[in-house]
Amino acid sequence: MIVEKFGKFIVKFRRIILVFAFLLLIPAGIGYINTRVNYDLLYYLPDNIDTMKGQDIMLDEFGAGAFSMVVVENMDYMHVAELKSKIENIEHVEKVIWYDSFLDSDIPAQILPDSLYDAFNTEDSTLMMIIFNDSSSGEGTMEAIGDIKKITGRECFVSGISAIVSDTRDLAETETPIYVVLASVISCIVMGILMDSFLIPVLFLLSIGMAIIYNLGSNIVIGEISYVTKALAAVLQLGVTMDYSIFLWHSYEECREIYDTKEKAMAQAIAATITSAVGSSITTIAGFIALCFMSFTLGLDLGVVMAKGVLFGVIGCVTILPALILGCDKAIERTRHKSLVPKTDKLSNFIIKNFPVFLVIMLALSVPAIYGYTHTDVYYDLTLSLPENLDSVVSTKVLQDKYDLSSANMVLVNSNMEPQRIVDMTDEIADVPGVSTVIAMEKVMGADLPKDFLPESVSGELRSENYEMILLASEYKTGSDEANEQCDSIENIIKKYDKDGMLVGEAACTRDLINITNEDFTRVSAVSIGVIFIIIAVIYGSVLLPVLLVALIEFAIFVNMAIPYYTGTVLPFIASIVIGTIQLGATVDYAILMTTRNRKERNEGKDKKEAVGIALHTSIPSIIASAFSFFGATFGVGVYSSIDMISSLCTLMARGAIISMVSVICILPALFMVFDKLIIKTSLTFKNKRA
Repeated sequence: MIVEKFGKFIVKFRRIILVFAFLLLIPAGIGYINTRVNYDLLYYLPDNIDTMKGQDIMLDEFGAGAFSMVVVENMDYMHVAELKSKIENIEHVEKVIWYDSFLDSDIPAQILPDSLYDAFNTEDSTLMMIIFNDSSSGEGTMEAIGDIKKITGRECFVSGISAIVSDTRDLAETETPIYVVLASVISCIVMGILMDSFLIPVLFLLSIGMAIIYNLGSNIVIGEISYVTKALAAVLQLGVTMDYSIFLWHSYEECREIYDTKEKAMAQAIAATITSAVGSSITTIAGFIALCFMSFTLGLDLGVVMAKGVLFGVIGCVTILPALILGCDKAIERTRHKSLVPKTDKLSNFIIKNFPVFLVIMLALSVPAIYGYTHTDVYYDLTLSLPENLDSVVSTKVLQDKYDLSSANMVLVNSNMEPQRIVDMTDEIADVPGVSTVIAMEKVMGADLPKDFLPESVSGELRSENYEMILLASEYKTGSDEANEQCDSIENIIKKYDKDGMLVGEAACTRDLINITNEDFTRVSAVSIGVIFIIIAVIYGSVLLPVLLVALIEFAIFVNMAIPYYTGTVLPFIASIVIGTIQLGATVDYAILMTTRNRKERNEGKDKKEAVGIALHTSIPSIIASAFSFFGATFGVGVYSSIDMISSLCTLMARGAIISMVSVICILPALFMVFDKLIIKTSLTFKNKRA
């Protein structure tokens, strides 16, 4: 067979393979270092929606790629003006809008209405809008934010999406290396307990670690990945691909008892692992590929990287790991110990004997699980994912308290629109509930003032050749139902006056994010379930088995996702979208493992009770090892991370692995007992017709 020849090849050239594997780390490391990381999640919205088109127009027409709001406290007019001038001279700062931006030396200050002054000033503070010529997560913007913080000091508060992105970047870059260390250490401890050698988990981690570096280094081809992907890729790859390493080791130990040399044993173990790992990895890869069907392209980003990660993991398992094990054979033997995993005979007998009880438990939990799953609250405000003491979060709170301003947006309309129509439009927008400030050139100077009257130094702040920009402030928090309804109302008003006009800004983008990700959730769930259903159906030639296996893991997902509802936990929006797909793809392997063994025993002539008992008894150690390795890789990160986007995802994955493990061990045997006759009748690969 080809796989056996491949196994012999790996064993024969194992030293060369190791040298080549270590040399590959050099270009992989270079690729990893040079792969750009995007910290702006709104960037992943589709390009064809108005809010994203509007951002492109802002950049092209006004040189405005991103903006921040700066609150300056306890500073007189002269020093504020000096500060504004310093900020304007910072590289990548396109312009700074303050209330004096609407004045020219020839225009008396008295003509400015009180509403304009009040929009930028309180008794002890003043407000500036800083516009950058790069995107929200662009290097230019990040550098400028850093320079602004150095200039402004403690009396100034820098808020807005760009400031949030900057703080997120700094925090993620600090924490991500710790994630890897935590995942590695905890996984090593778990595997050290579950395996029969203290050294073998270290070799597992070394092999998987090299595969992780290859995967992350190959992202240079993509050019850019999100910070969520960067933070989770190593942890997820470690947890998901540990299975293959465990299987190789167990297979190698079995073969050592059959073959007279360790080389022959490893060659056979490699052949067996390839056969098993390919089948197992297909469902996992399918789960990650399903994320690529999201309109919110963060899913594509995470899906592609993780699908590659699983592939690299399988390759590393059948090439690098065998070479490491053979090279460290003597050291492995010296670190042998008795596995602390208890005997599973009594447990499996208990489950088989009481299988109706476990079915009743499943049915009893299904209703509250589904209810909790469908009622778990999620949030879209990115500041809620960050620690409360972070500068940008504190600044956002100051902005809300002093100016009743939770989000700043822009309205773009045709620059040739009649001044009176702009005044009428802004009056209507100002009447929308929650709108605190609307600033338009015509509103400030009066509709009767000719557009050409204003010098370029003033009109250029808010008007380009094709578009006029109107500033809009809202007291509603981004992502709230009130903010979304407000955006809809404002857009309706804009379209009434200018069919090509558009609303641009964080609140509008977040509204679109909510609508798009709601659709994505349904689409991704359907694709992942459908693809994995087909894979299982093909593997077993069965109609009923994919229904049972997918339904069981979906039940585990419902239980996992229902817990936040009953504990009062609000999840970040991305968690509710991707966790089901990840849990389904990563843990359905547990069910496949037991199903495959049950089929083997039934095909050899055993009755259903004996076959199910053997399948359960032999599968429990592997399922426990796999689940706890996944748990170990994600649990520590979930506890440690101060970024809730990362913490929530890892917590859900860790808990989901354990829930899926318990569900498969306790409930799947019961399903086999109840549906045995139907499984045999509807499955081409089940040959034994005995009941």
